[in-house]
Amino acid sequence: HIRHTAIGNPCGVPDPDCQPRGDVSELERTRRCLNEVFQSGAITCLICIASVKRTQAVWSCVGCYCIFHIPCIQKWAKDSIFLVSSVTDEDFGKKEHPWPCPKCRYEYSPQQTPCRYYCYCGKEVDPAPDPWLLPHSCGQVCDREFKPPCGHRCLLLCHPGPCPPCPKMVSVSCLCGKAAPVPRRCSNKGWNCGKTCSRTLPCRIHTCTHTCHAGVCEPCPRVSVQKCVCGRSSAQRQCASPLWHCDQACGRPLPCGNHTCERVCHAGACGECPRAGNRTCPCGKSKCALPCTADVPTCGDTCDKKLDCGLHSCSMRCHKGPCETCRQAVTKQCRCERHTKRMPCHKEYLCDSKCNKTRSCNRHPCKRKCCPGNCPPCDLSCGRMLGCRNHKCPSVCHPGSCYPCPEVVQVKCACGSTSLSVPCGREKSTKPPRCKELCRNPPSCHHPSRERHRCHFGTCPVCKQVCQLPLPGCTHLCPAPCHDQVLLKSNQRAPLAGPWEQPAAPAFECKALPCPPCQVPIPTACLGEHEVSPVQCHARGPFSCGRPCGRTLTCSNHSCSLECHSVTPDPKIPKTEAGKECEHCEESCSKPRPSGCPHPCTLPCHRGNCPPCTQMIRQRCHCKITNLYIECLKLTAADEEARKLLTSCKNQCPKQLRCGHRCKELCHAGDCVENCSQRVKVKCPCKRIKKVDIVSSTQEENLVLCDDICKKLQRKYAEAELEAFEKRQKGKRKKNRRNTEVEAEEGAWLKYRKYLLVPVCGILLAVGAFYLLQVN
Repeated sequence: HIRHTAIGNPCGVPDPDCQPRGDVSELERTRRCLNEVFQSGAITCLICIASVKRTQAVWSCVGCYCIFHIPCIQKWAKDSIFLVSSVTDEDFGKKEHPWPCPKCRYEYSPQQTPCRYYCYCGKEVDPAPDPWLLPHSCGQVCDREFKPPCGHRCLLLCHPGPCPPCPKMVSVSCLCGKAAPVPRRCSNKGWNCGKTCSRTLPCRIHTCTHTCHAGVCEPCPRVSVQKCVCGRSSAQRQCASPLWHCDQACGRPLPCGNHTCERVCHAGACGECPRAGNRTCPCGKSKCALPCTADVPTCGDTCDKKLDCGLHSCSMRCHKGPCETCRQAVTKQCRCERHTKRMPCHKEYLCDSKCNKTRSCNRHPCKRKCCPGNCPPCDLSCGRMLGCRNHKCPSVCHPGSCYPCPEVVQVKCACGSTSLSVPCGREKSTKPPRCKELCRNPPSCHHPSRERHRCHFGTCPVCKQVCQLPLPGCTHLCPAPCHDQVLLKSNQRAPLAGPWEQPAAPAFECKALPCPPCQVPIPTACLGEHEVSPVQCHARGPFSCGRPCGRTLTCSNHSCSLECHSVTPDPKIPKTEAGKECEHCEESCSKPRPSGCPHPCTLPCHRGNCPPCTQMIRQRCHCKITNLYIECLKLTAADEEARKLLTSCKNQCPKQLRCGHRCKELCHAGDCVENCSQRVKVKCPCKRIKKVDIVSSTQEENLVLCDDICKKLQRKYAEAELEAFEKRQKGKRKKNRRNTEVEAEEGAWLKYRKYLLVPVCGILLAVGAFYLLQVN
């Protein structure tokens, strides 16, 4: 309450909603707070936007209790009445219009315009300022009647704002009057006993089923069949509204017997016939008594009714219907009394001369045609912008400065549930109040509701809920976060005008991305049914495992080497056999041949055994001289002895025995038999002794040995060679040469060359290798 008085309410008057509930301590604190507010000059007049001092004459509104300076409110009332009368009245200033309070728009009559300075309770005129009292207070007991009236009066001292709730203790019964009286505060004396009301409802059939309540019981909520007022129709209607009228005409005969009642369904008697009794002619000069079935004729006399002009009368004979417009020619003077003209009586004469006088605003000329001199106030709107910069001055054109804007603007949160009242013009600089409600913006994605977040201005945060949309082509739901609104960088950029222009910041646009492919693994068999592997849902379907097909081809020797593929099932063929889609065997027969047969089978790959081989084999004989052509079947079917005979050329063996003679046998396999019986010449090692004899290959090579003579000859030859050698050696002279060569001392290079050459050669080899690598 204190915060509202000192800050939230610029007029410094307590809010009726914030008033204390009869507690004496609260009332004292309120009085002290108001006193401090007036002492500090925190109260502001909303008309002149100036502080209200304790010595200035003020006026308080009875609707909102806002305080204004008396001169300000008097000028406000005068201008408000002037503005309304100048816009709405044709005869300006003839009617009395109310004027509103600048804050709450509570209307006052022109007689209620304040002209004297009263205290808050209205007992004292021009209250003297007392430093010990509240400003503008007389210090007496308020003694105003409480609102709503309860018979008691306010016992506080003269104070601003509304009186507090009545604090008196009274003994009252419950709202329905069934319970015993209990003592309660007069301001809160209504209480509920909790029992059923049970009072008879206006329908006089049912009783009230609500709990104890105040006032008249609610209308009966039940339905019953009820007749209309005329009794012709019946309908199901609420018990609370038993009287109702149908849409049919009454139709009952009137007392005249000639006409029927034309009134719609009504209660009571229909009344007399409207055409019964004495009736007058249209001009009203003659009366006649005619039956209700006959029309009244005209009398034939002059009508003589006053026309609309009020000066002349109708000159036509008695007639039915309205009289014509007055067309008599009269001399009329214009409104400004400058010109006269003869014209029909029903027309008003206005000359075309314009008034050149200045209106009361001292800004605009009158310019009214045929002005009689009493120029009306300026009816143009002021239209100047007020200090709030939101509204223009609604007053008529006036001299001096305009009044401050009286509007109060509600600064609301985004949803509008929380608001703050500020003077007009301050809404731009006032921070919106913080709202505790949840954001009510509808979702911009496919989700039925947004994530729970507080009320805010601007765009809502990006939805982070799981998408949960059914993925296309399967029954799984999208597990990715919501992607209906994703900010993507726009690729459309305006070309630069030149190198001096800086590139603009990248623009982003909100787009809806498609759901990602379904990643749920589904067990799927490969095309050849070799394995069952988990395959992602978006890529599900027959797939190749990459292995060879492996089905047995029609040759029953090979399997299909194609990559795993689909095969059309055939109930007559096992699953291990090749189908139409498998490859056809195009290889030659690769079955093993009989032992010794080097020829492949001439048939393509086939079932069963291969046919016998009939090809000829070129085979060298045992002596490797002659080529023999033998049938493969005979060669492979023969045993060891027969094969030796087949591969023999039947010629003499060309091999030599160890004795040097040729083998005498026919071409044969294996080594020759050493059984040579020919005579040969045999010599001793020194070749002096010669002998002819039969030598077999098993005997040693030298069968003749040297004798003593051979040995003597050998020694004699050796001594002769030794003597010849000595003679040759004696013919050479040996010269004694002095050894004058002095061994030179080795230098440093000779001493350490082997230690220096090794690293130098290594460095040169490394440089050469690096150069070759760079060239390559």
